[in-house]
Amino acid sequence: MKTLKHWTLEHRGPHHVALKVDGRHLFCLYVLETSMFRVLVKRQGELTLDRTWSIAPDQDVPWEGRPRESLEGFGLPPFTFDQHEHGVTLATERLRVTVHQPLWLQWEYRDEHDTWQPLADDRPTSAYWLGAGGQGVAHYQRRQADDHYYGLGEKTGDLERSGRRFEMRNLDAMGYNAASTDPLYKHIPFTITRRAGVSFGLFYDNLSSSWLDLGNELDNYHAPYRRYEAQAGDLDYYLFLGPRVLDVTKAFVRLTGKTLFGPKWSLGYSGSTMHYTDAPDAQQQLLKFIELCREHQIPCDSFQLSSGYTSIGDKRYVFHWNHDKVPHPRALSDAFHAAGLKLAANIKPCLLQDHPQYARVAEQGLFIGDSEGDLPERSVFWDDEGSHLDFTNPATIAWWQANVTEQLLELGIDSTWNDNNEYEVWDGDARCHGFGRPIAIKLIRPVMPLLMMRASMQAQQRFAPHKRPYLISRSGCAGMQRYVQTWSGDNRTSWQTLRYNTRMGLGMSLSGLYNIGHDVGGFSGARPDAELFVRWVQNGVMHPRFTIHSWNDDHSVNEPWMHAQVTPAIRAAINLRYRWLPYFYTLLWQASADDEPILRPTFLDHEHDERTFEETDDFMLGRDVLVASVVSQGEVARAVYLPRNELGWYDYHSGQWHAGGQTVVLDAPLDRLPLLVRAGAALPLSARCAAVDVARDDQRELLLFAAPGVGEGRGQLFEDDGESHGWQQGHALWLDWTLRSDSQRIDLTITQRGDFRPAWQALAVTLRPGETRPLYINGQATDRYPLIRP
Repeated sequence: MKTLKHWTLEHRGPHHVALKVDGRHLFCLYVLETSMFRVLVKRQGELTLDRTWSIAPDQDVPWEGRPRESLEGFGLPPFTFDQHEHGVTLATERLRVTVHQPLWLQWEYRDEHDTWQPLADDRPTSAYWLGAGGQGVAHYQRRQADDHYYGLGEKTGDLERSGRRFEMRNLDAMGYNAASTDPLYKHIPFTITRRAGVSFGLFYDNLSSSWLDLGNELDNYHAPYRRYEAQAGDLDYYLFLGPRVLDVTKAFVRLTGKTLFGPKWSLGYSGSTMHYTDAPDAQQQLLKFIELCREHQIPCDSFQLSSGYTSIGDKRYVFHWNHDKVPHPRALSDAFHAAGLKLAANIKPCLLQDHPQYARVAEQGLFIGDSEGDLPERSVFWDDEGSHLDFTNPATIAWWQANVTEQLLELGIDSTWNDNNEYEVWDGDARCHGFGRPIAIKLIRPVMPLLMMRASMQAQQRFAPHKRPYLISRSGCAGMQRYVQTWSGDNRTSWQTLRYNTRMGLGMSLSGLYNIGHDVGGFSGARPDAELFVRWVQNGVMHPRFTIHSWNDDHSVNEPWMHAQVTPAIRAAINLRYRWLPYFYTLLWQASADDEPILRPTFLDHEHDERTFEETDDFMLGRDVLVASVVSQGEVARAVYLPRNELGWYDYHSGQWHAGGQTVVLDAPLDRLPLLVRAGAALPLSARCAAVDVARDDQRELLLFAAPGVGEGRGQLFEDDGESHGWQQGHALWLDWTLRSDSQRIDLTITQRGDFRPAWQALAVTLRPGETRPLYINGQATDRYPLIRP
């Protein structure tokens, strides 16, 4: 690689400045927002890939990609430009950058005292590199002693990433070690750098395989540094100021696209296992699941059909029903619908070489082509070889959508589970159609799963235009939150996985993936014992995606009733999930509407408390609930650090108040998940522990946790029909509440808007255990708030 060194001013425009580097390359600085700049290097004045699929600040990108140099959707504020003896400086009200000679950047931010403070610096020695022959790019920044790194999406190990090196190369990492395996399924080269008082985000918009070194590497010839290196493509990055970590995360979501607002039933328990669809009598096994849910009184909203429904022998053939195992798909879906369950079907983007449709699909040119001619590329897939569908070809998209519609949706399947979509095509020069402008796969591999899920979503939208779609995808890149719910892939059964999956989920959440979960109980390996299974379910019900899924080595099945002696504890945990569903649904709405993370590290709302930045097994569910899952074998008491706040915390189960800023020990018998609620908060709850049915959900409760003395809190309850787009026209119900208290009384003020009226007609308000102060709602001594009818 060659270092970029000497530059001259080439051009100054209204929104950017271009420098000519070493007489050949263009180094462009864009001012996008008062707190967001962008750096783009154009090798020999040209882009290697002139499109992006991750950047979506105002609306979704075109199928063929957003022009890389587009400025649509950004605020484009005015900025000052100063040329001086040290170089040039660009500045907005909050952020400024100085370009030094030879080439390196110095970033500063304006603090609350109106003083410019250091934010980030490139490494002054060799900050930017371009590989020979158009291959590879690298960027080096200074690493400060008090820097702490977060983000990178789905990564194993501790939530704080300092001192480690990570790779972005989508892999089917079945049975991974949740503490150490790398790389995994997703490609999100985004970091949050946090130090006392300030945070900033750094996102590299490059989809080729890449590496981020956050302090693992040392070099005697350079001050401590962090390194980003990509195998191919352009050096194109966005730097944006927080100043809080939460601000950085929300800015990243606004940059890459808003979270899909799925249907309410997607928050219910979803059953799944490889065993059922792999069985020779798959249809009978699946129908048996319905009966077992009834027998054991386990509420369930959906079931995910693993790929065995498409199998011939041990191999999987997408869009190919095995009618020996599932003789009547329509009857199967009708039975599930009659029981109140939706169905999601597993689909894969690769056709094995002996797939019944392979020859026809190849003849139509729907596969990615190899690098040597016009033949389809061949890759290892499911113990054989196959060819991957090219979703940059409109004809492939049409073929895919026709099959999703005819083979799934018309047979009663409600949703698509887009799986095994890592696109492990290792011939980097394999050619993609590129919507008429061919692209090498090495430049856009993670775009393929992104377009796959988008194609599936569009098919679902066309088939049921009045319903909000729900989709699942394992692999993808930044921006996938626009289309799908995701999970942490094929984990391995162990206590270690339970602990580190939680941190993996928080890493995804900090990286803009809010609607996430894990395979509860572990996907591969030994079957979980009773204790581990209970603790995993208790943890899982506190995630947006709650799915029990498995392919155990001994062919056993992870199901709620798998250990009879603890089935009551499993049932209680799942019932708790359904009781809390109004809270989860409000959080999903706020994630979509306001870019608020659902799962949150404890520090996200308590940056003033340095202890919250210590590695922990705790996490926040929304801003109000602290979840202290038990992740150690044999533990029946749980030490929990309570973040320092003004009003303190309540034990959800007992109502006991605790001051923040201390560690408490809570009882944690096997049938109890330790939970704490922020004083001043209120939880909207349901009395119905059953599958989602808006028409029958006729009771709603607001459980108050008023501060023990003088205090105030605010919150919201969102309700609608659970599946339509009516909220966009105001056909929803928003209840905004303010909770005030003193030593004498509790006052709840509620306002409502929207014209949707649920089955429940009044909000029942209850007080935490042990609360004795009188309650007033909108000034009246009462415990019920009747909805105002339009």
